[in-house]
Amino acid sequence: MGRVANAYLLVVVAMVAGAAAQSATNVRATYNNYNPQNINWDYNTASVYCATWDADKPLEWRQMYGWTAFCGPVGPTGYDSCGRCLEVINTATYDQVTVRIVDQCSNGGLDLDVNVFNQLDTNGQGVAQGYLTVNYNFVDCY
Repeated sequence: MGRVANAYLLVVVAMVAGAAAQSATNVRATYNNYNPQNINWDYNTASVYCATWDADKPLEWRQMYGWTAFCGPVGPTGYDSCGRCLEVINTATYDQVTVRIVDQCSNGGLDLDVNVFNQLDTNGQGVAQGYLTVNYNFVDCY
């Protein structure tokens, strides 16, 4: 292979490795009563961490996805996670939903808006035990 082909291959391998590093399995997901539909998806009213950077985004952008606080264990933290999207999959039912990171937390997993939590909890186990076990992948927001 030539130098250009080797460089290209290296970039592709790095991108694949980076994408693989942006997911986690068997993560604890609790719920938070953000209820953004009741506050016109206003980040400032919700007092979310990402309001500093994203509160002035258009309403269409703020309401496009359900909300979550992100606490890891894998992926960017703080400002670098704000506005990013996750595909969240309930490991018990395989139901999935895409959410936008609007806040941070400290429980080592996700703190989903109650509406998102209920969307994923199709078998009722999450409500019964107070949390869901989920997998997540960072995905592009549309």
